[in-house]
Amino acid sequence: MREPVQAVPAWAAPAAGQSAVEPAAIALSYGPMIRSLSANPTLLGALSASVAVFCFSINDMAIKFMSGDYALHQVVLLRAIIGMAVLLAVLLPMSGGFAALKTRRLGLHLARGCCVVFANMSFFLGLATLPLAEGVAIFFVSPMVIAVFSVIFLGEHVGPRRWAAIGFGLVGVLIVLRPGTEVFQLASLCPIAAAFGYASLHMLTRYIGRTESALAMSFYIQVTFIMVSAGVGLLVGDGRYAGTGNPSLDFLLREWVMPSAEDWLVLMAIGVASAFGGFFISQAYRSSEAAVVAPFEYLAILLAVFWGVVVFDQWPDAVALFGMALITGSGLFMIWREARLRAVRVPDTPRYRR
Repeated sequence: MREPVQAVPAWAAPAAGQSAVEPAAIALSYGPMIRSLSANPTLLGALSASVAVFCFSINDMAIKFMSGDYALHQVVLLRAIIGMAVLLAVLLPMSGGFAALKTRRLGLHLARGCCVVFANMSFFLGLATLPLAEGVAIFFVSPMVIAVFSVIFLGEHVGPRRWAAIGFGLVGVLIVLRPGTEVFQLASLCPIAAAFGYASLHMLTRYIGRTESALAMSFYIQVTFIMVSAGVGLLVGDGRYAGTGNPSLDFLLREWVMPSAEDWLVLMAIGVASAFGGFFISQAYRSSEAAVVAPFEYLAILLAVFWGVVVFDQWPDAVALFGMALITGSGLFMIWREARLRAVRVPDTPRYRR
């Protein structure tokens, strides 16, 4: 979590209302792939979202892994600095150079940045206490919120069957959350708060993606992360408020410490995953409708279960697995239903015109 020449990678599809720009030299080298993706923004959005989800799953797992030893704002600051280095060294040359960072919408970029900072901080505070798979599953109210927001704010169409699928997904989230039982934890509310920040982020992404490059959107998010995390570090980074005994609060208030050599490798992985994840998720929502892209993010649930078992030896119980199955099933149905609808739509029908 994009004017003379479109400042996105050569393989990227143009934003809504723009014509495709394929430089001849690049088109000759990557012609078949470019033509396929340029002609099918839905495919581009799906592929970009899938790559982003994998990157974010590594990011989630690694930050939870470090949540018992480091302060959240320290990890986020180091991640943002490393991610910025990757953007400038790797993605910037692929995207037309510094011209791709020019913008007349700095305020909206910073608003997006604040949304993603709020979403990230809330989500990771929840992960410090919750099992990885359950934290991610609870967060997955976000694709449903995104679909609803896409109707309210973007005028996109979601039919009754997809509304039903969203309803089943919400039931799945409640089953995992289990409010009113002894399993319920206040930390479970953090991923829900994160979901609303994340949905707001992608509504802004969809709005400014018509004129802004995916690289610019990723760059200004990293700038916001650096500013906010450095500011929080200056306020509480000495650890004077730590020692509460609550894993989430201590993750927020812990004193900054120098990472070990092994942990620097983990931080590098977090930074690289964050940079590529932010780039590809911006590209996904820039290229296709939010209601199309959002269901692909359900892949994160399967990845969270995998990392939870392999890294943390945390197996979801039967109730949690049932809720996750409902959430995943609703997402898969939405993908299938959208594919069916797109197969029968008339391109010039105003309702579906991009």
